[in-house]
Amino acid sequence: MKNILKYIFFFVATTTLVSCDDYLDIKPVGKVIPETLTDYRAVLTKGYDVYPNHKSLTTVRGDELLLNEYNDDLIYFKDIYTWNDVNPDRITTTFQYADLYNTIFYTNVIINEASNKLEASTAKDQLIGEAYALRAMAYFDLVNLFSKPYNDATANADRGVPLALEIDLEHIYTPENVKVIYNQIISDTEEANKLLNVDAQAKGINYRFSKAALYTMESRIFLYQNEWSKSLAAAEKALALKSTLVDLNSTAVLANNYDTVESILALEDVFINRLKSASYASPTLTNVYDKTTDLRFSLYFEVSGSRFRFNKGGELYQKCSYRTSELYLTKAETSAHLNDLATAKTIVLSFIKNRYTLAGINNLTNSINAMSQTALLDFIALERQREFAVEGQRWFDLRRTTQKQITHTLNGEEYTLIKNDPRYTLPFPADARLNNPEL
Repeated sequence: MKNILKYIFFFVATTTLVSCDDYLDIKPVGKVIPETLTDYRAVLTKGYDVYPNHKSLTTVRGDELLLNEYNDDLIYFKDIYTWNDVNPDRITTTFQYADLYNTIFYTNVIINEASNKLEASTAKDQLIGEAYALRAMAYFDLVNLFSKPYNDATANADRGVPLALEIDLEHIYTPENVKVIYNQIISDTEEANKLLNVDAQAKGINYRFSKAALYTMESRIFLYQNEWSKSLAAAEKALALKSTLVDLNSTAVLANNYDTVESILALEDVFINRLKSASYASPTLTNVYDKTTDLRFSLYFEVSGSRFRFNKGGELYQKCSYRTSELYLTKAETSAHLNDLATAKTIVLSFIKNRYTLAGINNLTNSINAMSQTALLDFIALERQREFAVEGQRWFDLRRTTQKQITHTLNGEEYTLIKNDPRYTLPFPADARLNNPEL
């Protein structure tokens, strides 16, 4: 019965990639049960395709945007914006807990079945390696949405998320602790590392994992664990494969576009069009830019009356999960934490020369060279805020660092997320709790 349920569920919408020119152009395969490498590639393509756009919703909870009170789509986001997790309106967009497990389902098919059915080949290894990496990514997002930020002193006691490594639609899963989930994530990345054999994916299929994408993900995982040396080592491995930055002085293009030299993994729609049209950039965000010398400002924002709208997001070609800018800023941050200020400053200076006018670089160079460890870390944090605006990183950066107080105003009423507020961790969605009383 479990096998019947498994294949009925899984082949209702199995899809495959058919064109590199039409990014993520997908059509049905028409198979029933996977047998060949092509079949299993179609299965994993579906796993990629259903990866959710929850990063957009984290942006609503953070400090990067203002909701437009007169937009028709306000109703879908207002309870997220006001951190009303207890009794939100039924029409409120929910965080895609089940969708992340849907992706995990497809990866489990590859890991548990393709391994046994397919003949040995580099293509098989690449496929299974991608499945391990994608499963790690899904669990990493789950634990960073629905569990407390990683703290080595409490991770064995902090509630994590359910761990499903087998295909068993009848099993009721209970949450593991945060330490167990992180251990599984790292185990999956280690397995992926043994199998992946593509250094960097070609444009058009760069939604798939490569070695560069795996190492970039590892650097982020270890960064969130405050494992500075491990994060630095992973970032350096990724940079050895992919290190080019978009130079905004010569190329005025959004560096998060999937077809730029910076793209490493172009999987997620991190700022959906519905939200883009329903919001403005917050002064908290726009005020961190030097509007004269920072070349990102005019690229990222456009004037709308007395406010600014976002140019980033809302377009298929802007799918972005990992890009080289992150590697530079991770290397700088981890080096600074390790008190290697010379390396950290060198990396920061090599990064900003691609983001500021010559006058801006000249103004910043002496200042950066004179910075203490604390001042340098503060500057790097601001560069992350500036660089990754509405790319789904800000909420997670706040969770792992200051968990600062945020105030949102809606219809004349103020709502506050206090410093270290428990609402920096999301509750499991109501429908998930209803379906699984163990949550």
